[in-house]
Amino acid sequence: MLNYKKYKRVPVVDYPEREWPNKEIEKAPIWCSVDLRDGNQALVEPMVVEEKIEMFNLLVKLGFKEIEIGFPAASQIEYDFLRQLVERKLIPDDVVVQVLTQCREHLIKRTFDAIQGIPKAIVHIYNSTSTLQREVVFHADREEVKQIAIDGTRMVKKYMKDYDGKVILEYSPESFTGTELDFALDICTAVQEEWGATPDNKIIINLPATVEMTTPNVYADQIEWMNKHFKNRDSIILSIHPHNDRGTGIAATELALLAGADRVEGTLLGNGERTGNIDILNIAYNMFSQGINPELNLENVKEITEVCERCTKMAVDPRHPYAGKLVFTAFSGSHQDAISKGMQALQKRNDGIWEVPYLPIDPSDIGREYEPVVRINSQSGKGGVAFVMDSFYGFRLPKGMHKEFADIIQKIAEKQGEVAPEQIMDEFRANYLDRKEPMHFKKCQITDKEYEGGAFATVATLTFTAHDTERTVEGVGNGPIDAVQRAIEEALGIEIRVLDYNEHALRSGSGAQAASYIHLMDVKSGRATYGVGISSNITRASIRGIFSAVNRLFY
Repeated sequence: MLNYKKYKRVPVVDYPEREWPNKEIEKAPIWCSVDLRDGNQALVEPMVVEEKIEMFNLLVKLGFKEIEIGFPAASQIEYDFLRQLVERKLIPDDVVVQVLTQCREHLIKRTFDAIQGIPKAIVHIYNSTSTLQREVVFHADREEVKQIAIDGTRMVKKYMKDYDGKVILEYSPESFTGTELDFALDICTAVQEEWGATPDNKIIINLPATVEMTTPNVYADQIEWMNKHFKNRDSIILSIHPHNDRGTGIAATELALLAGADRVEGTLLGNGERTGNIDILNIAYNMFSQGINPELNLENVKEITEVCERCTKMAVDPRHPYAGKLVFTAFSGSHQDAISKGMQALQKRNDGIWEVPYLPIDPSDIGREYEPVVRINSQSGKGGVAFVMDSFYGFRLPKGMHKEFADIIQKIAEKQGEVAPEQIMDEFRANYLDRKEPMHFKKCQITDKEYEGGAFATVATLTFTAHDTERTVEGVGNGPIDAVQRAIEEALGIEIRVLDYNEHALRSGSGAQAASYIHLMDVKSGRATYGVGISSNITRASIRGIFSAVNRLFY
């Protein structure tokens, strides 16, 4: 049995005056990508300089205006990467790079050497403040830990005197979620006052869930408590940096935005230490799905995924929100049927509003396609097969035909697994369009016959082969289909009845073809089946459909 008693519950925040549950996200935050620092340090094979440049260029293309590019004082490759960005003039004027450093003088000095030549940079200092780390790592009390942060701020002020650009200070009380709130406020306020933050020269206070320790609502309470208790709040940009240890990082981020956070640090696709940082794409697409501009250029998730996989050498899970290969795919028969009906309703409404069951956003908005939405396996149903035939090939099968054809595909799926659209179409041809043996339609002449008294009837002179023997027969009826039916009955000695008839154009233009679906019953046995015919002539398409059904019924 799991020894759950060895763990103690993380205390909640006593904060009954919380306001965030009644709020809604209304706009995108300031986004800061930490792919090149936090994400990179968590890789089995960290990126080399050219891979870092490719990732940086992607982030710029996506519209990030703040990008943490590394810890240049801690690694030569990160120092060299930063200098490459400067010397190759790869940093756009509207992009601010961010560099991380501990509150140690030699590291801060090296950091300022690295950023020379950059017009504006965020210098991000941090030290761990949690109760646990104070006790077991640093063996320091509150005042000693606070002094580390104050000294770090003073050193930044010291070295920025010789820096030829503008510095924005960011301070993170690392392991904030394990820090007493009154102490977190005390240390952040000390840094704020030492820096001399003003509304025109704001400081970034970053409150990280360095380790996600409890439920997302507690993090939201912590953020709102800090937000409400800061001094000179208009001099602070309140930033968050959640991780995903409990698998609820996205929820924690969204609730923290409700609680007053202005800025979010995260990575593309959630790469990062342990279970990862929060996935900025996930949050941004969530906003997009609610009609909120995410303020990022996210129209091509396939390109984003390809670059990330190439640079990080990590595969994106096929079920990853929005980016996974299977997230816009339905295998379930009931899901497939609902999607099919939703797409049809969408086309009829034509109001510009996306509402389709099981598809929270239009896949094409982020560079995905409709084609993979429905995939057919043994769990699929009649609606999914019909959807594939319609969306891929333009055949709008009558509702009564859905199960008949789906049963054919079901048997194949049970033997081999997933059935590709091309194979579904091949089976449709073999079972319906190319069902020309032993009865093969050749030609038909349709004429009108007038009887005494002014009555009219339709005469069909039908030529076909039966078991390779050509025959010509005549039938009289109240229309072309009825006349052909009677000619076949007389020639073959059978009795058949047309139960249903449907037709539609397959494609527009001068070369348009029509598809005709004939539901035919053998009166003697009561068996019924569909036949399908296509032709540029609707009458010929109908006759081919009758022959297709006759071959399916009797041979």
